[in-house]
Amino acid sequence: MKYQPISEDPSTTLNLLRYRALEGFIASVTPFNFTAIAGNLAYTPCVMGNVTLWKPSDTSILSNYLIYKIFRDAGFPDGVVNFLPSDGPVFGKTGTAHQDLAAVNFTGSVPTFQWLWKAVGENLQNYTGFPKLIGECGGKNYHFVHPTAEVKTVVASTIRSAFEYQGQKCSACSRVYVPESLWGEIKEGLVETQKSLKMGPATDADSFMSAVIDRKAFDRISGYVNHAKSSPNCSIVAGGGYDDSVGYFIEPTIVQTTTPTDKIFQEEIFGPLVTVYVYPDKDCQSTLESVITHSPYSLTGALYCNDQEFADAAAQTLRGTAGNFYVNDKSTGSVVGQQPFGGARLSGTNDKAGGPHYMLKWASPQAVKQTFVPLHAVGYPYMEK
Repeated sequence: MKYQPISEDPSTTLNLLRYRALEGFIASVTPFNFTAIAGNLAYTPCVMGNVTLWKPSDTSILSNYLIYKIFRDAGFPDGVVNFLPSDGPVFGKTGTAHQDLAAVNFTGSVPTFQWLWKAVGENLQNYTGFPKLIGECGGKNYHFVHPTAEVKTVVASTIRSAFEYQGQKCSACSRVYVPESLWGEIKEGLVETQKSLKMGPATDADSFMSAVIDRKAFDRISGYVNHAKSSPNCSIVAGGGYDDSVGYFIEPTIVQTTTPTDKIFQEEIFGPLVTVYVYPDKDCQSTLESVITHSPYSLTGALYCNDQEFADAAAQTLRGTAGNFYVNDKSTGSVVGQQPFGGARLSGTNDKAGGPHYMLKWASPQAVKQTFVPLHAVGYPYMEK
């Protein structure tokens, strides 16, 4: 880092700040959905001199092992990153009980991160220090559409954000606020675009979507589809089918709800299902202000608006709703070094992976003062008469 403390006269006193590794090991628990994220959680702390124990997701062991092999083949020292496929609870209990735990680096579900946090708290008296807890836990990400929005952009962005990678992204769009005046056009665009999406093997380059990751995900997501079909608050606009005969396939599904308090509009689904709430144009401001109350998450959000004055004001109103906020762009697709990623509330600790704040989490700073002028007197100048 370029920052150094102030040295008023470096020839007299020099002040420095240096960064040391944390004392102990880092437990890195990684998700299945982005292979690069797994490598990031395991290896980024090592840049600052740390050692990690890497627990990969059960459904991405092979791809994560490939990353591990690539680093080893490139000359990464043995024993710095320790690849440990294992049972989740066993890894969690063993790691959090060890006296040398320095930090937990986690991406996954809220209940799992809450369990880890509680386990660390229950073992505080056993540690040599106070472990850091860094976590990213997903979201219920929104697109808020203003009456001045450009319809085609809203449609294309929402389809991409909601259905890319089967919606299995913590930043995927899962709820959309649409004004009545634009709903007809937007609905037509969403339905027609949804029809054009190819579902097929991930090995086919023209497949827009493939299967969801496993049976557990299939059952959870199809449960929300069934809720949309049976709830008096919801109706299926497009999709709604699912099939587990060969792979766990769920159609890209668009739902309309009459109330933003329905669970389908508030709970994270982590699959190819997006729900639209249509609001009266006259209630635009009050609807905007209520966005933060409709979900306990605050990961990503997007505003579609061509009224710059409204956009500026809305960005302030929505500042607590998302750690990554977009204007006229989809709620997903952050790039390392360009949009450091992370959110608050139940979305996590907002430590901004892909930026300097994240790197500094893995360091223990030390302030150093070196004086070049001898000290011969005990008294201070103000004590002289």
